[in-house]
Amino acid sequence: MSGIDSRSAAFLQEMGITPLWTVRGAVPEAIAEAVAAPLAAPMPVAYSEAHMVPAQPVAVLAPYSAAHLVPAPAAPTVDSAWGEEPPAPPATDEEIGRMDWAQLKTAIAHCTRCGLCKGGRKPVQGSGAQQALWLVAAGASTASDEKERQPLSGEPGKLLVNMLAAAELARQDDVWVTNLIKCRPTSANGGDRAPTAEEAAACRPYLERELALCGASMVLTLGQIAANALQGKALQAPLAGSRGQVHEINGVKLVATLHPGELLRRGTDKALAWADLCLARAHDGRAG
Repeated sequence: MSGIDSRSAAFLQEMGITPLWTVRGAVPEAIAEAVAAPLAAPMPVAYSEAHMVPAQPVAVLAPYSAAHLVPAPAAPTVDSAWGEEPPAPPATDEEIGRMDWAQLKTAIAHCTRCGLCKGGRKPVQGSGAQQALWLVAAGASTASDEKERQPLSGEPGKLLVNMLAAAELARQDDVWVTNLIKCRPTSANGGDRAPTAEEAAACRPYLERELALCGASMVLTLGQIAANALQGKALQAPLAGSRGQVHEINGVKLVATLHPGELLRRGTDKALAWADLCLARAHDGRAG
């Protein structure tokens, strides 16, 4: 190779600049030195200010002290009996008495006023007209209610629609339908069972608030549980002691009749239920 020494050739080889072109004839010494000098010279240590791009300012962080440290939030305490965060304290009777519809439904959905909710039961909310002529109250939620997420569901619900129609009422337009006990009471084998007095007492403030909010002028109870609980009687007292009379709850008239489920089992009792409906219709404040 002419004009480039072996060291320069090695640099060019490492940089991938090959093949090397040679120049015929002798290369002046000044040109050879000019070509070889940039390759042989070490990289400059510092650039002049004209070549430098200003760097972005770097914030200088002061050392942390204990005053700068924010303590991490404490981990929530887990209640092993529930398997999750401890539930909020249950709403008091006074708090329930001040709730609007949205607050009431939320309170029922997260209720812990009795032990039924600990069994994984989901409360069944009332349904129908939030501004109603009648409030219809059954006793406790059933397996069918729990499945369909509606009180008085299934065949008893269909019969209730017919009963209300006989009283010139439509379930969705004129009536608020609810269960006194929102969560289904279950036996050891998972079947329906009668509620306890404590369970009825725990849920009663919810029904009273439903009555106040819907503004109904008549309460029709279905079966002995609702009738007795709302009158302060023993839950298993015979329904016959309440039928045929006009009672009162919180200043609103109340008439007791048989549960549609009972009427489906004993069709001959439908005449008794018809008399109860006529009694309620005559005292619900409607003209005619």
